[in-house]
Amino acid sequence: MSDLDGNQRADQQGTSDTEAGTRLEPQQIFDLARQGADVLLDLVDAGLPVDLADEADNTLLMLAAYHGHAAVTAGLAERGADVNRLNGKGQAPLAGAVFKNEADVIRVLVEHGADPEAGNPSARATAQMFGRELPEPGAR
Repeated sequence: MSDLDGNQRADQQGTSDTEAGTRLEPQQIFDLARQGADVLLDLVDAGLPVDLADEADNTLLMLAAYHGHAAVTAGLAERGADVNRLNGKGQAPLAGAVFKNEADVIRVLVEHGADPEAGNPSARATAQMFGRELPEPGAR
């Protein structure tokens, strides 16, 4: 289902995982992002919208990033997830990763073009608030 901005949102129908013969409800899909489950990337490869968002407009990438899952965050970004998409509270994935002090996630997001000025508060403002440095693009 798409909202008026063309963004993908979970509907009440759920998603079918035909290989396993199971049906995933939208909440289960978002839980996979929170858990950093690699199967989430398989679901995206099978057609799950990479920018799927929950009722609070948290995308799969936002949830994976906020919960510290660098590998899943990278996998979603590599599959086209918008690393700068704000949630319903105007928060960006990079700012959430800075807030949680998730260094590997911060690096992944910066490498994939995350804007340190996006959101409110921005990642840059969040870093300053906690006395942290943001890596420069291309830095390892």
